Amino acid sequence: MADKKKTVTVEQYASANRRPEKQTMTLRGLGLDKLHRRRTLEDTPSVRGMINSIPHLVRVVDEA
Repeated sequence: MADKKKTVTVEQYASANRRPEKQTMTLRGLGLDKLHRRRTLEDTPSVRGMINSIPHLVRVVDEA
């Protein structure tokens, strides 16, 4: 059987304008660059850490 990997879908809901460069780079690392874009990513500790470092810019839409 193939292993089903857990995923998490994140959406950017706030702009990175006037934010520190580190927060902008974190958004880029998650694959987000414009408002209301969504990405489905593998649910790993590193991805969760990135999401938790910018909770004012992104929200978790779906966890599967």
